[in-house]
Amino acid sequence: MLRKAKRMSCLLSQTLLPSSAANSICNFKPTIAPHHLLLPRLLGLRPKIGFLGSVRGMATKMDSIQQNPEAISYLNQKEAAEIDEILMGPLGFSVDQLMELAGLSVAAAIAEVYRPSEYSRVLTICGPGNNGGDGLVAARHLYHFGYKPFICYPKRTAKPLYDGLVTQLESLSVPFLLLEDLPKDFSDSFDILVDAMFGFSFHGSPRPPFDDLIQRLVALKLNGDTHQKSPAIISIDIPSGWNVEEGDLSGEGIQPDMLVSLTAPKLCAKRFSGSHHFLGGRFVPPSIRNKFNLQLPAYPGTSMCVRIGKPPKIDISSLRENYISPALLEEEVVADPFDQFQKWFDDAMIAGLKEPNAMALSTTGKDGKPSSRIVLLKGFDKDGFVWYTNYEGRKGQQIAENPHAALLFYWDDLNRQVRIEGPVQKVSDEESEQYFHSRPRGSQIGAIVSQQSTVIPGRHVLLDEYKQLEAKYSDGSVIPKPKHWGGYRLKPEMFEFWQGQKSRLHDRLRYIPETADGKTVWRIERLAP
Repeated sequence: MLRKAKRMSCLLSQTLLPSSAANSICNFKPTIAPHHLLLPRLLGLRPKIGFLGSVRGMATKMDSIQQNPEAISYLNQKEAAEIDEILMGPLGFSVDQLMELAGLSVAAAIAEVYRPSEYSRVLTICGPGNNGGDGLVAARHLYHFGYKPFICYPKRTAKPLYDGLVTQLESLSVPFLLLEDLPKDFSDSFDILVDAMFGFSFHGSPRPPFDDLIQRLVALKLNGDTHQKSPAIISIDIPSGWNVEEGDLSGEGIQPDMLVSLTAPKLCAKRFSGSHHFLGGRFVPPSIRNKFNLQLPAYPGTSMCVRIGKPPKIDISSLRENYISPALLEEEVVADPFDQFQKWFDDAMIAGLKEPNAMALSTTGKDGKPSSRIVLLKGFDKDGFVWYTNYEGRKGQQIAENPHAALLFYWDDLNRQVRIEGPVQKVSDEESEQYFHSRPRGSQIGAIVSQQSTVIPGRHVLLDEYKQLEAKYSDGSVIPKPKHWGGYRLKPEMFEFWQGQKSRLHDRLRYIPETADGKTVWRIERLAP
């Protein structure tokens, strides 16, 4: 049987992906130069405007394809089989290569939408063919992404490839459930159900035991309790039982919440009405694209999946996160809030959070109107928290009128916030001078160019002045610090450490300074969430 047209290139590590890999795969935005800039540089060339223009035009076209499902190519069964034959023949792909990244793209798409903190229990129902193999691979990756997978594999394929996939899951202690072990009501035991029973090459009507399994998935949508969260159904490439070209002919088939098409969507995907349609299969070479005139959306960054169409409209009021965190207890925190902040800041650094020193700075002028913005913490000690900016911008003017401010650090992945309030004063000229000259020269020039918060006619004004100053100081001479630029120091009069908890019963511990025996000590109070 031809390999289904949904396989992906490149044999990856099968058991070494960390639990955070899913976010990286679907959301990672590389900091290296874009491909259209990187390749000419590697060749020692400078990109020309015409080249960049054509690339930008292609990117715009890909964006429009992604937003408009009607502009995307859909394959019939014959075309899908023919692409398979080419991939497995002259292009030299092997089944295990393509199956590995097919499963990886499915796992990545699931992790893009369903967080393991809320949808941890995943039952993958695997058929006897390659679609079932994709499900086995996806389950392994989901395990490494932090989910709790279970497998139902009633008709196992007696081939070394499939035996190996089973062994890999067994080595992770992933449970394999017999048909008689399955609960009658899936909604009580699982959060996600992965339909990996049949793919595009399937013909006829499903036979036992898959006919019953399909009906149990159908029943979930028919009998769903509106007051209870129903398991999400994810179909791989084709909802099992659908006609590959006509879709759900009976009108009584599986209606998945997510469809992960592979290589290119099949014609039946036009009948898909669920909330999330993703494409995986980032291996299609130009020769196949050209031969079949495939119009496919561009994959962002290094993603293994890309959404087709716009994300579903969401009721903002329904967005919520049920935090799961260790308790923040009075007897376990450090007596000195500066030391407690250092401890939490170190945790944020170890967790690899992006810019853990980013903080919201809120100020208020004499008119009483507050304003907030994100700035970067550049140092702290027992004297206070320091940041640098233009003294003549709005925040500088407000601090001059009202030298008090509030800082807020938010570390999402740790479910933590820190609030700090107190008076503000400028740091010494020597301190500002020293920090200014530690910055990259481009940032030093930028500080001179920007008359912060003033109205300018266009970006070209900034760029023109920047180029002039860049040329002026191209000899490496010292760039003078502008008089209007320097640092501020907030001296804390209050700290609050916030730890998110279940059911909105968050932990909030506030530190207030008191004087005892001529020394400053900090009183710790618990606040209601």
